[in-house]
Amino acid sequence: MSPDRLRFAPSPTGYLHVGGARTALFNWLYARHYGGQFLLRIEDTDKARSTEESTRAIFDGFRWLGLDWDEEVVHQGANLARHQADVRRLLDANRAYRCFCTSEELDEQRAAAKARGEAFKYDRRCDRLLTADVERRIASGMPFVVRFRMPEGTTSWNDLVHGTISFANEDIGEGDFIILRSDSTPIYNLAVVSDDIAMRITVVMRGDDHVSNTPKQILLYEALGAGVPKFAHLPMIHGPDGKKLSKRHGATAVGDYEHMGILPDAMLNFLALLGWSPGGDIEVMTLPQMVELFSTDGLSKKAAIFDMTKLEWMNGQHLSMTSAADLATRLIPLILSAGLATDEDLVARRDWLYQLIELLKVRARTLDDIVRQAAPYFIETVEYDAEAVAKGWKDREATQTILRASRDTLASAPRWTTDALEPELRRLAEQIGIGAGKIFQPLRIALTGVAASPGIFDVLVLLGRERSLARIDAALRRLAH
Repeated sequence: MSPDRLRFAPSPTGYLHVGGARTALFNWLYARHYGGQFLLRIEDTDKARSTEESTRAIFDGFRWLGLDWDEEVVHQGANLARHQADVRRLLDANRAYRCFCTSEELDEQRAAAKARGEAFKYDRRCDRLLTADVERRIASGMPFVVRFRMPEGTTSWNDLVHGTISFANEDIGEGDFIILRSDSTPIYNLAVVSDDIAMRITVVMRGDDHVSNTPKQILLYEALGAGVPKFAHLPMIHGPDGKKLSKRHGATAVGDYEHMGILPDAMLNFLALLGWSPGGDIEVMTLPQMVELFSTDGLSKKAAIFDMTKLEWMNGQHLSMTSAADLATRLIPLILSAGLATDEDLVARRDWLYQLIELLKVRARTLDDIVRQAAPYFIETVEYDAEAVAKGWKDREATQTILRASRDTLASAPRWTTDALEPELRRLAEQIGIGAGKIFQPLRIALTGVAASPGIFDVLVLLGRERSLARIDAALRRLAH
């Protein structure tokens, strides 16, 4: 058997949004796990709304996430001639017919159906026209659409997510649905089926908002004499309020999360769990692990909830798992942009930078968190957090005594290493008769300006002897006023 072929087919009318990225990821994971091919098709037939900027944003989103595709990108707008040829095949096979009804006539039919308390169904009046009448109207230039002739019976498929889904054909839409507009451009369902046949797509995995399109598309596959692919309709993504995810819930474009300091691996991990479970209560996974564990059996029928707090937690897990060297490539532009250092300085102190990142990454949720926590290690003079000062330096006189004694002890330390500094300060605590924490916390605020930081001895080593002692002196001056 040939390997499965899957596609992701976004419309370039906006940015790559969270739901689209999740759909792309599931298609990609399926292809990589089962040894298939993953293809990308840009559905740019809506010329009025499709833009090059949106197309670039889709590609940028893929590049950031690290998802690749296996063949050249297909642009749906370039396939108009084939779409029209497929419509002619359906006309020739008597599976479709031309409809000359005007919008006014259709409005009258809808109004009549409403007055009868019935759902509107096209009454097929144009399907009853004699061949000669049809040819006369075409020759006169009368505009027409092409409608697919809906057969009797039921259309069913075994959905990879929802199991068997069936539609009575008489209940599908408004009856004989349009497949070609009066300007000879195809309707979505015809274009999609034509392209999927040409691309030899065997699995169509998409959001379950497309379930109502599927019976129409299955009928078109069959009418065109093509094999029907397998379908998998993924659950929608909702916001924390249970409503469909939208801009009111915050950022919905994938690119926004890159600028919020989220790692692509964390975003992929988070998206994968929106509608899929690997089993065994596994949550934190690398992309190769997701490929290994992926199975359609783990796909959920229920709507998924997009929880920003969970995403930030997930990002923190991936920050901890990522090497300092790899994080540095993403952090250096942010550090430069924040004006904390020059490129030359970072190159000259690369080992020091890696050491700093290694200490800060375990305390951060985003890349921006790391940059914010890194600031005291770059700047000359720290700003003191008011809450940290109020709590940690509450007794000003006692704090001055502790900081003076700490400065004297540190200044006379034989070596500026964690294993040399720690016993010196702990010995000082014993001499003064207080717990070591009573020394460490006032000192931490003096060194960093904040109440939370990596271990105090790591902070001292990262700052170095000269800058550490200068920070303590500055704190003593502040406390003296």
